[in-house]
Amino acid sequence: MADNSWPTPRQGAYARVRDGLRAYRMIAAMWIRSTMAYRASFAMTALGNFVANALDFVAILLMFSQVDRLGGYSLPEVAFLYGVAGTAFGLADLALGSMDRLGRRVRDGTLDTLLVRPVPVLAQVAADRFALRRLGRILQGLLVLGYALIALDLSWTPLKVLLVPVMLLSGGAIFGAVFVAGAAFQFVAQDASEVQNSFTYGGSTLLQYPPTVFAKDLVRGVTFVLPLAFVNWLPALYVLGRPYPLDLPAWTAFVSPLVAVVCCALAGLAWRVGLRSYRSTGS
Repeated sequence: MADNSWPTPRQGAYARVRDGLRAYRMIAAMWIRSTMAYRASFAMTALGNFVANALDFVAILLMFSQVDRLGGYSLPEVAFLYGVAGTAFGLADLALGSMDRLGRRVRDGTLDTLLVRPVPVLAQVAADRFALRRLGRILQGLLVLGYALIALDLSWTPLKVLLVPVMLLSGGAIFGAVFVAGAAFQFVAQDASEVQNSFTYGGSTLLQYPPTVFAKDLVRGVTFVLPLAFVNWLPALYVLGRPYPLDLPAWTAFVSPLVAVVCCALAGLAWRVGLRSYRSTGS
């Protein structure tokens, strides 16, 4: 009779994912309890986070007080792009926004304390100092998106309706992959949080505006190199009935989930390579 006492590679991978999610949930819950012990402080920081992000949309409103269209797009259309990008990034930032602290842990050697625990390091780093105040960014993005959906004069089809939540989830996964890949880069660069932020926070800001206001070389870069365009530009322009500047086939608007899966797989590979290359400070 075959001995089934040892887990298969597939079972082992499933067990690691399960343990990682469980550890993430427990660490995040600990930080949430710590945050809610000071409810007034939490309310003020969440409100401050909401207002700070709202100022970005206020800047767009000020632009439209002087022009009727931005890059050929009306205010509701730009608000749609803004809302999708802001919400998708907010989901990734809430779940993985602590990844930019990895460089500090590598420099001061505190990453060693995470390595000796029987818990996946990625889950520990991602859940460290879980900041519930980041919900303010998600709420602000959803409010702008809600305004856009009400103000847009579109011929809605079931496919377009389905594409909206798909954009939010796929976009959040793509941004999450960028967070993880940026953290993996910090194993080598150590003090590279600003480089990581230029692709995460900078990418979110980029996607809040129509692709027609940017040079085509930049549009190509965020389509074929760092595929942030699949967060909202490509699927959103299908919803809006707008052509993409690079004249890509219509079916590319629907591949965001596939792009998200590929990005997450590559980010996971980069994380494993970076973690294996880590050398303790010895302190």
